[in-house]
Amino acid sequence: MAIDPRAALDRLIAAFEAHYDAVAAAQDSDAPAVVAAANTLMDAFDTYDDALFTGFGVDTPFDIYSDEDDEEYDDEDGELDEDDLEEFTDEE
Repeated sequence: MAIDPRAALDRLIAAFEAHYDAVAAAQDSDAPAVVAAANTLMDAFDTYDDALFTGFGVDTPFDIYSDEDDEEYDDEDGELDEDDLEEFTDEE
């Protein structure tokens, strides 16, 4: 059953607002309420993205990266190392 893109957008906006409220109240990224709100936000975004594509054949204009993509970056400065750049460009 296809999800209405407008309903998915409304859910996404509500998830953004709930995430903001949780962050503002807790002021701690590891607080259970913040983690739960972040998970809800990610789920709402995925649902909206899928509904938008299913309903209109259009993707959202965002590139979403997984935790696996983080392994490409150096832990110290968040930048790709020279070795990572070579490995990354060799894959393409």
